[in-house]
Order: sequence, then structure tokens, then C-alpha cells
Amino acid sequence: MEGARSNEKTYLVWSIFNTFCCCFPLGVAAIIYSCRADTANALGDGTKARESSRTARNLNIAAVVIGIICLIIIIVYYMVPK
Repeated sequence: MEGARSNEKTYLVWSIFNTFCCCFPLGVAAIIYSCRADTANALGDGTKARESSRTARNLNIAAVVIGIICLIIIIVYYMVPK
């Protein structure tokens, strides 16, 4: 089925959110892989789309975890009496 559009998720909206709200470097990398997944979907390259989609998802998960950890550190830092 070469040439037909593939249907892998791109996670682009999540990547953009993570870029601005969680972890900028991982968010940018996730946007790049999201765009690669979208391009591979358009070209019908299911394997490349699946790999790029999986990488974008993993980068987004890592960005959210790092963002939550940073938020907890900031809260603890300002809540502890000095």
C-alpha cells in the first residue's frame, strides 16, 4: 500500500504545549519528530511514521515528567521556611 496516507499520530499539539509549558529543548525535539511523522504519513511510509510518532510520544512524556519535577522543586524551594 505504498503511496497511500498512513494514520500514525503526530502528537504535534502536545509537542507545542510541552515546548512552551514544560521543557523547551525536549519540546522542540518532539515538534521535529512530530513533523517527520506527519511527512511520513503523507508519503505513505508507515514504518517511518510509526518510528517518528513513537519518538515524539516518548519525548513528550519525558518533557512532562521533567516539567512536573521542576515544578515540584520550585514549590518545595519556596514553601520551605528559611
